[in-house]
Amino acid sequence: MIGYHASHEQIAPSELLDHVTEADDAGFEAAMCSDHIAPWSARQGHSGYAWSWLGAALEATSLSFGVVTAPIQRYHPAVSAQAIATLAEMYPDRFWAALGSGENINEHITGEVWPSKDERDARLLEAVDVIRDLLDGRVVTADGLLRVDRAKVWSLPTTTPALFGAAVSAETARTVGGWADGLITVNQPIARLKEVLAAFHSTGEGKPAYLQAHLSWAETDEQALEIAHDQWRTNVFGSALAWNLETPAQFDEAARFVSPEDVRQTVLVSSDPNQHIQWLDAFFELGFERVYLHHVGREQSDFIRVFGEHVLPKVTR
Repeated sequence: MIGYHASHEQIAPSELLDHVTEADDAGFEAAMCSDHIAPWSARQGHSGYAWSWLGAALEATSLSFGVVTAPIQRYHPAVSAQAIATLAEMYPDRFWAALGSGENINEHITGEVWPSKDERDARLLEAVDVIRDLLDGRVVTADGLLRVDRAKVWSLPTTTPALFGAAVSAETARTVGGWADGLITVNQPIARLKEVLAAFHSTGEGKPAYLQAHLSWAETDEQALEIAHDQWRTNVFGSALAWNLETPAQFDEAARFVSPEDVRQTVLVSSDPNQHIQWLDAFFELGFERVYLHHVGREQSDFIRVFGEHVLPKVTR
């Protein structure tokens, strides 16, 4: 299955809603979105609220939707559980959520200290337990790293939605396999993706794995690379830096010396639909059940049209 990724950091919510309806009409089979309060760069310039937008998107299309979210600081896990339950109750079997340990660019707004990686991971595991219990209809009280007092979600879906885990490294993917219903990761070199999948399946045998693939397409290779460098050069950093910077200005400063060629490390850049077909075929051969395409440009309509006509029908999946 090939899906469309809706990037709230780059596109106004009203326009992004138009694009997911275009993607639905063009033959994309699913969709997912980000959940940020700030963009990665001032050049991107947007960051709509994912949860209210998701209700509109599910109503406007026939697609299933997922969201990658962090229920450890900016969101209390009980609030996350209520949001998940409401969308799943309104749109049965069309919504999933991927839970992650967060990024400082979003979480610092609470004014709390940004926890260490070990503490973030521990908070996430506590949050997963809280959310699962609430989705099962239990009254939850907890007094750990995350505190909960007699929480209950009253409007529950008939079918409990899948809770995926977000992971980039093999180490995190191995942990995710132990608690999540599935894995969502991002495109990396094939050798690293093999390591991530092997680690995930070592603890989560038989569970599905999804991939968000960052790509840049334009009429020429030069234009595609220019788009990728303009919009996505703040996303080439490793997790030790990327998860800890606080503001778009800091990301822009860190990316001052990132070259266009550097961006090819994280973005699939080509004007040739056949090249994109080859990349997608390789991802499905690795064993990903779904690949969500994120064209990193701010202009989406031509990408949706071209891929709907020339890429989606030809990918082996």
